[in-house]
Amino acid sequence: MRCPLGGGARDSLGNDEQASNQHAPVSDTVDALILDLLEWVGPEPRPYAEVLEAWRTSCPRLPVWEDANDRGFVARRRVGGQGALVSVTPAGAEHLRKHRPPAGR
Repeated sequence: MRCPLGGGARDSLGNDEQASNQHAPVSDTVDALILDLLEWVGPEPRPYAEVLEAWRTSCPRLPVWEDANDRGFVARRRVGGQGALVSVTPAGAEHLRKHRPPAGR
């Protein structure tokens, strides 16, 4: 998988490709994607495997899942009969409310 922020992509001579257009700073991109992750997980827990399939990336410049964990915005826990589930923590819910209020408000 090619990293959407560059890096890892090479031209026919094996040189790193340089994007001709400007990208938002990586931290801004990651912050916006963390908000997307929090919205996607939503108020009900989701299976861990489903979350990782959708949000894990091999791009070192887009550590969305890792950063959300490091910031304490998501938590993983085992539930009998259901396996591992991922949920938005109270800190994650507050971060989402602060930076992306619900529509209609």
